[in-house]
Amino acid sequence: LHYPLRRQRQMCKETGNVQGSLKNGNRVSLVGFGSWSVTRRAAREGRNPQTGKTIQIAAKNVVKFKAGSDLQTSVN
Repeated sequence: LHYPLRRQRQMCKETGNVQGSLKNGNRVSLVGFGSWSVTRRAAREGRNPQTGKTIQIAAKNVVKFKAGSDLQTSVN
């Protein structure tokens, strides 16, 4: 998709607002579209597929998205 420059700038600003809210630990919702939240993924063991050796994977924050009902019905 191609958007006019003014719309691109507005989208970047909105994206920055979403990122800032998530970084502060807040949940972001767009009614009918979906919601984003941040959860903590615990440290765990993984395996290197090339060597088969066990490796340690550090804990980290991950973003989760849950689609809203309007989005789900429009796709199905």
